[in-house]
Amino acid sequence: MAKPRHFLTLMDLDPTELNAVLNRAIELKTIQAKGESEELFKNKVLGMIFEKSSTRTRVSFEAGMAQMGGHALFLSPRDTQLGRGEPIEDSARVLSRMVDVVMIRTFEHENVERFAQYSKVPIINALTDDFHPCQLLADMQTFLEHRGPIAGRTVAWVGDGNNMCQSYINAAQQWDFELRIACPEGFEPRQDLLEGARDRVTVVRTPQEAVKDSDLVVTDTWASMGQEDEKNTRERAFDGYQVNTELMSHAHSDALVMHCLPAYRGKEISAELLDDPDSVIWEEAENRLHAQKALVEFLLNHSR
Repeated sequence: MAKPRHFLTLMDLDPTELNAVLNRAIELKTIQAKGESEELFKNKVLGMIFEKSSTRTRVSFEAGMAQMGGHALFLSPRDTQLGRGEPIEDSARVLSRMVDVVMIRTFEHENVERFAQYSKVPIINALTDDFHPCQLLADMQTFLEHRGPIAGRTVAWVGDGNNMCQSYINAAQQWDFELRIACPEGFEPRQDLLEGARDRVTVVRTPQEAVKDSDLVVTDTWASMGQEDEKNTRERAFDGYQVNTELMSHAHSDALVMHCLPAYRGKEISAELLDDPDSVIWEEAENRLHAQKALVEFLLNHSR
């Protein structure tokens, strides 16, 4: 059996492969809209390990497997020996003998790396504290559908230098766009990632500077999962970082706004933008379903 291909960050696929996944996602979306079905995952099982809760991740992977004729197993810490302290290496060795692909949503990125090292099947990072590559596939698909290729465009990140921001740094390298990150001091993304993408990425202090003449403006909640106790401190630090109509007036007139959800109206994004009839945020959420079906298909095909 061939060595499995994993998707732990966007850097695990090359730009040609990433674009092939996006184009296939758009194709699968069209097929789904017609009410047709391609049972390409018949008899295939996805193991879904959740150490962090989720709405979109669970529903999109589970529905995607069902639509393609496969099956998904939901495994919370209460349902596995991982929750009782079984070594990750042992869980990986056993689970990967029983399922065809594993999706993991957890805290430490090192956990998915260790799992992948001992797995016989593809491992998908469905979110860690460091990266959220599946969401980036959906975001890039959404931009491609609405505005064409993102290469050469300008993207503004407004908010915390979190896992989403760090996956946007990867995306700037892989899809060849300029990324401007606006965050308060002390909330920057990892320095090594910034260093590795110096030709694509700059950090600025004001949202207006980041958003000026941009084609896409992206934000996320100021307090990620596990940071709830920092909520008040973070809200004070991010005062003035809300993505709203006034801020968008500095971007290109046809610039898109994205948010990976859940969103807090009146905090990182205004209710007006979120509920705008032309908002692509809800389609961005839907595209998790299609992008992940295309990703699973790619990984299964390239791990035979």
